[in-house]
Amino acid sequence: MRDAEPFWPAQLTAGAALLLYLTLPHSLIMGPKGLVPAVEGVLLAGLVITTPRRHHAQSSGLRAVVVGLLALVSLTTLVSLILLARFLLDGSHAHGHALLFAGAVLWLTNVLVFGIWYWELDAGGPGKRLAADARTTTSDFLFPQMTQPRLAIGWRSSFTDYLYTSYTNATAFSPTDTLPLSAMAKLLMAIQSLTALVTILLVVARAVNALG
Repeated sequence: MRDAEPFWPAQLTAGAALLLYLTLPHSLIMGPKGLVPAVEGVLLAGLVITTPRRHHAQSSGLRAVVVGLLALVSLTTLVSLILLARFLLDGSHAHGHALLFAGAVLWLTNVLVFGIWYWELDAGGPGKRLAADARTTTSDFLFPQMTQPRLAIGWRSSFTDYLYTSYTNATAFSPTDTLPLSAMAKLLMAIQSLTALVTILLVVARAVNALG
């Protein structure tokens, strides 16, 4: 059994979300353009330095930093989506291409951020999932491999599984092959699918308006 899990996939994904945020038009950014990315960057840098790998003995304080980073990115994405809705629905043709691009950026950011959310949430986080009593830990998600253990001997969920779950939830607007078990997982998946649906509807509405 492994006693640690690489943290770099989540770090890389969080970094990609920050870079995407920087591409948004200033009108869709909360506060000064560099303020939120700077705060998120400091938190991300601290995680890279202090936690190159996640161990089952990770402190609750460090995990709180991870959750705080996710909450901050989620909040800024939500604010940007609200601002995007205002600009797309006001009937103005100004910034048309930039706003359509912003919609795609927000959808992709939604996929990346919720992939990290699911990875950090499931069974108490990656650290606890790798603990000695992992088999008795209550899971928040039911993966296909868990229903057919004979076809996936020695399988353990990795960050890729959660990122894929986030992607399918954002495209289908509902769970596909991975099912939420806990109330928190169901709530997060509902929020993500609603956010993705609203984003796509806004972009389609703007595209139809432009063609008209």
